[in-house]
Amino acid sequence: MSVDREDPRRYESITRQRLEDPASVQRAAAARQKHAGPVLGRQNFIIAADHPARGALSVGKRATAMADRRQLLDRLQIALQNPACDGVLASPDILDDLLLLGALEGKLVFGSMNRGGLTGLVNEIDDRFTGHTASALAALGADGGKMLTRISYEDPDTVKTLQATADAVSDLARHQLVAMVEPFISKRVEGKVVNDLRPDAVIKSMGIAAGLGESSAYTWLKIPVVQEMERVMAATTLPTVLLGGDPAGSPDEVFASWQAALALPGVQGLTVGRTLLYPEDEDVAAAVATAASLLNTTAPARS
Repeated sequence: MSVDREDPRRYESITRQRLEDPASVQRAAAARQKHAGPVLGRQNFIIAADHPARGALSVGKRATAMADRRQLLDRLQIALQNPACDGVLASPDILDDLLLLGALEGKLVFGSMNRGGLTGLVNEIDDRFTGHTASALAALGADGGKMLTRISYEDPDTVKTLQATADAVSDLARHQLVAMVEPFISKRVEGKVVNDLRPDAVIKSMGIAAGLGESSAYTWLKIPVVQEMERVMAATTLPTVLLGGDPAGSPDEVFASWQAALALPGVQGLTVGRTLLYPEDEDVAAAVATAASLLNTTAPARS
C-alpha cells in the first residue's frame, strides 16, 4: 500500500472502519491468504511490533521513538513489503491495523499475549496476560502467540507468570498454534528489571521455558544473541528464533552477531523489531534487506 507519509490523515480510513464497521477486522482476517508454513532449512524473518503495549516506546537514546502510530505503521509496511519478510509479531491493536491495511497477505502472524508487566511497573515481573488469547488467535487465523517470560529468583510474582505461561502454552497446543516463549533470568538493579544475558543464565531460562505447559509439541523459543551461542543452542531441540532487543553497538556489529548465530543448528530465523524499524540512519528498507540477506533460505517453501 502506497501512502503519503506527510499526510497526517493517511490512516484515517482505519479509524473510520473501527468506528463504523468494527467487524471489518474479522472479515479481513478471514479473507487473508495465509503463509504456507515454516520448514526446516528455510529460516523465517518476522518483524516484532508489540513494544508500545508494554509502555516500551524507547529505541536507544530516543525515549519516544515508537510513540507515533502513523510512523510505526509506515515502517511496518516498508518492512513487510520485502518478500523475505515472512510476517509479524504484534499486539492486538497493531495486528488489527495491519489486517485492515491488507499488509499481512501470505504472512506468518503471531499475536502478543502478555503485556501486563509494564516497563517500570512496581510489579513488572507479574506479567499478566492482557493481550491475545489462544482462541482469539485461532479465530484470526494466526500462526501462534508469543509470551515474555521473565524469571526472577528474588520476586515471588515469578510463579504467577510461569503458571500463566504454562497455561497459555497448553491452550495454544490444544489449538495447534505455536507458543513462542521468550524467557529471561531477570533481576532488579536500582529499581529497573534487567535481563541476565550471560550464556549460563540464558541456557537456564531455556530449560525452564521448554518445560512449561502440558505439551511442548508446538513450543518455540525466542532468545537473545549472546556470547557462546553454540553452547546456548546445544541446550534445546525446540525451534528457536533470535530476538534483536534494544540495539546496542554499531549496526555492523549487530548484523555480524546475528549472522554467526543464524548459522547454528536449530535456529529457525529472526524475530526482530526496533533494530530494523528504527535504524540509526532511518533507512528501514535497507536495514530489513540487510537482515534478510543473513538468512538461510536454501530449502524451498512449501506450496
